[in-house]
Amino acid sequence: AASNGQINVVKHLLNLGVEIDEINVYGNTALHLACYNGQDAVVNELTDYGANVNQPNHSGFTPLHFAAASTHGALCLELLVNNGADVNIQSKDGKSPLHMTAVHGRFTRSQTLIQNGGEIDCVDKDGNTPLHVAARYGHELLINTLITSGADTAKCGIHSMFPLHLAALNAHSDCCRKLLSSGFEIDTPDKFGRTCLHAAAAGGNVECIKLLQSSGADFHKKDKCGRTPLHYAAANCHFHCIETLVTTGANVNETDDWGRTALHYAAASDMDRNKTMLGNAHENSEELERARELKEKEAALCLEFLLQNDANPSIRDKEGYNSVHYAAAYGHRQCLELLLERTNHGFEDSDSGATKSPLHLAAYNGHHQALEVLLQSLVDLDIRDEKGRTALDLAAFKGHTECVEALINQGASIFVKDNVTKRTPLHASVINGHTLCLRLLLEIADNPEAIDVKDAKGQTPLMLAVAYGHIDAVSLLLEKEANVDAVDLMGCTALHRGIMTGHEECVQMLLEQEVSILCKDSRGRTPLHYAAARGHATWLSELLQMALSEEDCSFKDNQGYTPLHWACYNGNENCIEVLLEQKCFRKFIGNPFTPLHCAIINDHENCASLLLGAIDASIVNCRDDKGRTPLHAAAFADHVECLQLLLRHNAEVNAADNSGKTALMMAAENGQAGAVDILVNSALADLTVKDKDLNTSLHLASSKGHEKCALLILDKIQDESLINAKNNALQTPLHVAARNGLKVVVEGVVVEELLAKGACVLAVDENGHTPALACAPNKDVADCLALILATMMPFSPSSTMTAVNFVCFKKDNLSRTTLSNLGSMVSLCSNNVGSEDGYNENDSDSET
Repeated sequence: AASNGQINVVKHLLNLGVEIDEINVYGNTALHLACYNGQDAVVNELTDYGANVNQPNHSGFTPLHFAAASTHGALCLELLVNNGADVNIQSKDGKSPLHMTAVHGRFTRSQTLIQNGGEIDCVDKDGNTPLHVAARYGHELLINTLITSGADTAKCGIHSMFPLHLAALNAHSDCCRKLLSSGFEIDTPDKFGRTCLHAAAAGGNVECIKLLQSSGADFHKKDKCGRTPLHYAAANCHFHCIETLVTTGANVNETDDWGRTALHYAAASDMDRNKTMLGNAHENSEELERARELKEKEAALCLEFLLQNDANPSIRDKEGYNSVHYAAAYGHRQCLELLLERTNHGFEDSDSGATKSPLHLAAYNGHHQALEVLLQSLVDLDIRDEKGRTALDLAAFKGHTECVEALINQGASIFVKDNVTKRTPLHASVINGHTLCLRLLLEIADNPEAIDVKDAKGQTPLMLAVAYGHIDAVSLLLEKEANVDAVDLMGCTALHRGIMTGHEECVQMLLEQEVSILCKDSRGRTPLHYAAARGHATWLSELLQMALSEEDCSFKDNQGYTPLHWACYNGNENCIEVLLEQKCFRKFIGNPFTPLHCAIINDHENCASLLLGAIDASIVNCRDDKGRTPLHAAAFADHVECLQLLLRHNAEVNAADNSGKTALMMAAENGQAGAVDILVNSALADLTVKDKDLNTSLHLASSKGHEKCALLILDKIQDESLINAKNNALQTPLHVAARNGLKVVVEGVVVEELLAKGACVLAVDENGHTPALACAPNKDVADCLALILATMMPFSPSSTMTAVNFVCFKKDNLSRTTLSNLGSMVSLCSNNVGSEDGYNENDSDSET
């Protein structure tokens, strides 16, 4: 009702008590919409009823912003101002109502705002004042109003540009004249070093350029990239601006920081950008083509004028490119014709010193008309870039059919290989699935072997087409009788690649060509291995049926792994089911690290369950070449669910591998507390078993510092002899625990627990060290510590060396006196020292 000016409806609704400041999806109230549509009677009614005149919408615009911008909002604006609307309120992008008048040229409303306290030089989020905005949109009267009211003409806005920059850039000569009349330094640059004359040259208004020059603008000034106003005029194909600047003395061969002259910029004027702009304006194809032709003529006109005024087309930029390269890269056919005619030299001369030739640039960017011009002056069609690629390779890679056709018609070779990947144009077209280009290339392949040409990795075009899943390209190559069984350097065929990448239709087409099913790669893996590993059950089933029909079907790779191994290793249950349907897979063959081991090691419980259900139950205790069972694998990786599964199938808990380790010992050694817990508490594993080095599971847990595992085992040990069991190095668990410094965990202290269970503190290892000395970081430190302790501790003549065997110290040339002293020290350290020959040890000594 407010939007359409239905004042009676508005009044009625207000009388009914509707929420006056209710917002719509954009955050606009009824007052916003009334102001936007210039419904001043409604605005008056709403303000009388108390509508919030400063209510912002979701973009931060108030009704005053709308009134300032709308076509018929003048009276609305006055009503709002009279009702206390904030004239300086800013939207989320920083625009005030005065900015909005500047956008739309509402100079009368701008006066009202200024008279009511509007801030003239208020800036938006880009730093632009209303004067900047008015200059950009060319509102001369509003500019006059703002300047008269004291607006700062020298205030910097976006990118530190003056209002004059924006007026010149947008070709508003009257606005430029008005801004110049206020007076300031005309050559002051913006953030990028561009003066107002640069902006005028880019904008293309000759009158602006003449006006600025007459006001003293220096056409020799360069921006931060070394570009003069002439560079800007040339880049935008502004012929009259170029003419004016050159006539007044601008240097046509002046180079910027990249070594580019105005001729480079004219040759590279961006038609594609203008084409996109027109496309966004929804122009039809004919209008776009006319616009392209017009721009082409403008570029050629600018370039011709520069050449007539002694512009040097042979000047190269810092990368070695001259104006011919730029014209080719941007597809300016007429410019190329002018340059080639003026320079009177062939293509090869223009290419020297650059990494890519004009021919490469035109082909890569798909400019077939420019390419045709270049081909007329070429001798070598197969000239290479820095990577050894020809123009035909680049055109095929990008899928520019017209360029490929033009090059082929002129005799470009399809067999030239680049220097990096050794690909040919055939490979290049296949990589991105450019079937039309591929068809053109194959039509001229007079050698039957050309279709199977290989790159540096031994890949044929068919292999690449399959790997990238380009169905049409695969179909075309098969139609041309490409070799489906060709192998690369790794021994892989197209079928290997198709299964690996999962492109179903490509694989199906290969299978229809009677491709070899059991071909092996360099690691002995067939497509069946790949299908099983990748989980392609349907393909695996089809391949398996075909393979079983062959006489010599070997399913083992070079390491003895079968497809069943790979399916189990990767947890592909569907593939396992397919394989187990065949009798030959219902027994383990190949690598002794069986499929059950593979499933267990990667925690694929369901896969393991499938195997145990389909094959004889004895497989639960199968061993690999190190004598390890699946239970060892589960314990090693701490896969508790798999461990429980194996135990339910009567796995042998105390089976030892070739090194004498049981599953419990392996879990303890690797700190797998979950597995240790189950094996100790549920499976009642034998804690007395020793490996080849006579280590028990307690030794192994303690030796690696696995505190929780050690405590779980200790909790089940009651036999003191097991607590003090010695390994080959005569070390007890207390030795190894002390050496590793096992400290506090949730359940207690390992060393304290060992001592509480009767661990002998006087047991000596092969080096003659007690557990206390085992705490030393190495043997030398332990020996030194023994000497120091022997010297420091009290000496009892009657004490004997009952606990320590000191024979080993003779190797270190220790004196018998020292050994005797040390023996006394050990005796004194014993918890069993008492009264002997009238000598009583005090508590502190005995505790020490």
